[in-house]
Amino acid sequence: MYTGCSACGFVHYNNPVPVVAAIVEHEGAVILARNKEWFGLITGFLEQNETPEEAIVREVKEELNLKGRIVGMIGVYTYFKLNQIYIAYHVVAEGEIVLNEELAEYKRVAPEELQPWPFGTGLAVKDWLERGNLLKPVK
Repeated sequence: MYTGCSACGFVHYNNPVPVVAAIVEHEGAVILARNKEWFGLITGFLEQNETPEEAIVREVKEELNLKGRIVGMIGVYTYFKLNQIYIAYHVVAEGEIVLNEELAEYKRVAPEELQPWPFGTGLAVKDWLERGNLLKPVK
């Protein structure tokens, strides 16, 4: 879908914005970070001339101060509400966690205790848990 300006002819294509996301494993736990509103995965936008893999390693470093190594890609997920496409990775990280100014706090969750949420990056969490046979049945 696109919108156009009849006066100048400019066409705006409202294409989804690519976003990278990481399930970050650190010292045996999954790190969930909270901005001012909610806890979630580490996410960020791609920058010019950057691959998704480079972007997620950069985001893990910028937001948590951790050196990350991509274990694998989890999948690609559409989040229509924000017009975004999430490219999700499993990242193992090392170092001391130091949050940047974007994040208010973080929490460590054992993989077997992690519960997915039904939208956005929660779909990647669900897939990751299912692949590792860690998904708990909903009570």
